[in-house]
Amino acid sequence: MTTLTTPTTILHATALLRVSLGVMALAHGLMKVFVFTLPGTVGYFESLGLPGFMAYLTIAAEVGGGLALVLGLYTRWVSLALVPVLLGAAWVHLGNGWVFSNPGGGWEFPVFWAVALLVQAGLGSGSFVISRRLA
Repeated sequence: MTTLTTPTTILHATALLRVSLGVMALAHGLMKVFVFTLPGTVGYFESLGLPGFMAYLTIAAEVGGGLALVLGLYTRWVSLALVPVLLGAAWVHLGNGWVFSNPGGGWEFPVFWAVALLVQAGLGSGSFVISRRLA
């Protein structure tokens, strides 16, 4: 093995991906609470034809899943559980085109994020986890 592919380096790189994905999920969930507000987020979901309670489930998944990923708890399961949330976001942005900088945001970012979550599920938790039994 070369220096860049030692088991320790791979564990740390996996952890960096995990923490990054967790921070992103947490930020998106908290943005729905503190910036868009709960009623605003519920209204947006309803404007898409989705039931309002889906907004609460999405926020819970993003905040709870984000915290779990940052801490390294049940990483594989949490990563897989967040994939449908991101595919739902991709569906919302589908009509806006590929590039996320398009008006209303495109679907490239949520699809890439979903793929990164699948990679994380395959890799596991990496280093810096609270408990190996929960990783």
